Amino acid sequence: MDAAPVQFGQYTPARRTIVHVSDTHLLAGDVPLAGQYDAGANLRRALVAVERLGIRPDAIVFTGDLTDLGEPEAYAALRRAVEPLAERLGAPVVWVAGNHDERPALRRGLLDLEPTEQPVTGVWDLGGLRLVVLDTTVPGWHHGDLDDAQLLWLRGVLSEPAPLGTLIAMHHPPLPSHLPLFDILELQRQERLADVLAGTDVRGILAGHLHYSTSGTFAGVPVSVAAATCYTMNLARPAVEVNGMDAGQSFHLVHVYDETITHAVVPVVDAPTSDFFSAAWVTQMAALTPAERLEVFSRKRRR
Repeated sequence: MDAAPVQFGQYTPARRTIVHVSDTHLLAGDVPLAGQYDAGANLRRALVAVERLGIRPDAIVFTGDLTDLGEPEAYAALRRAVEPLAERLGAPVVWVAGNHDERPALRRGLLDLEPTEQPVTGVWDLGGLRLVVLDTTVPGWHHGDLDDAQLLWLRGVLSEPAPLGTLIAMHHPPLPSHLPLFDILELQRQERLADVLAGTDVRGILAGHLHYSTSGTFAGVPVSVAAATCYTMNLARPAVEVNGMDAGQSFHLVHVYDETITHAVVPVVDAPTSDFFSAAWVTQMAALTPAERLEVFSRKRRR
C-alpha cells in the first residue's frame, strides 16, 4: 500500500483528480483541420502529456467537439487513441457532445448505444464526487440550449446531494466571451439552468467550445473552460480579428479538495525545463518538520 502523502501546507491532499480535455475536432482519415491543423497529431501529443503526469486520475473528461464533422470514422479514431491510455491509467473516459458532433454517430461510435438523436447525458460516481454530463447541442445548429426534459432530469439528479458534491460537464460554457463570434454561438436561455442549479451541491462546471482557457462564475458556481487540443484562438489581437493558431494547446488538471477546486492549465509544449525539483527533493522535504521546511526553503538568503 502506498504511503499517505505528506501535507506540506494548510490544505489536505486533493480528494479527486480529473483530467479535463476539450475540442479535439478529429476528422476521418487524419485529414488536416481547416486544411492546416493536424488535429490527430495534436491530440496524440496531448495524450502523451497526460501520461507524463504520472498520475492515476479519477476520470478523463472530454468536453465536446470530439470530431469536426461527426464522421463515424473520426469517432473510431478518437476511441483508438484515447481508450488504451485510459486503460493504462485505470480511469473512465467521459465523453461530452459538442456542437460539431452528431448525436447518432457519437452514441454508436463512443458509447455503443442506439444511434438516436437523444441527448448524450449521464451521471458518474467518482468515489463520492458526482459528475453530471449535459448535452447543450442543438441538432443542425452551432449555438447551445437545454430543453425542458433535460432540465427536469437534471433537477431530479440534483435533488439529493453527493458526498463530495457535484461537477457538471457541458460544451457551451454559461459565460460571456469578449469575442463576438462566440457570443453569437453561446448557450441560450441560461436563466433556466441557473434556476435548476440554485440551492444544489454543484461545485463547478467544466466546459469547452471557446478554444481558449477562461474562467468565471455562473449563478454563483465556478466555471472553468479548457482550451482545445486541435488549435487555439490567438487572443493577442483585437477581439474582432481573433483567429485560430497552431499553438497554445493545453488541457486542465482538476483537483477537488474539501475546501475548493483548482483548475491548472497544462501546456502541451516541448520546451527546455530545469531539474531543480524532483521526487528526491520532495522526499527530503517530507523528512523535515514544517518549521524546518520553512527555514530551508522559505527564508531568503543574502548574497
